Amino acid sequence: SYKEMDAGKTVFIENMQGESLYLIKEGTIRISKMMAEGDEETLVVLGPADVFGEMAIFDGAHRSATARVAENAVLLCLSKTDFEKLSIENPALCLKLAVNINRLFSERIRSSQAAHREMLLDALGRRD
Repeated sequence: SYKEMDAGKTVFIENMQGESLYLIKEGTIRISKMMAEGDEETLVVLGPADVFGEMAIFDGAHRSATARVAENAVLLCLSKTDFEKLSIENPALCLKLAVNINRLFSERIRSSQAAHREMLLDALGRRD
């Protein structure tokens, strides 16, 4: 199903139960995390064709970040229940989707590790 959301609206909040993944058809979404000081730090801004909240359809765990609409957005939502139905009705499509989500998740982990390494090197005043 599609969901239209205005700028400033919240798609989901960090630590809330996850139940759907989202594909951005139009607009932009800001993904952020609460820091120890109570500030919200932007991790990334996503745009059309980007996916977020993807782990919810696999584990239904709590959200690891907050997603807010930066520019008016149209989102395609796929719930965990819809994903499970799809796995029965069209296993080939479901497998393709799962492989793409896994690739995306792996890329994000690698990127995050590289950024963390850069931050540590900067803090130590060193470069490779």
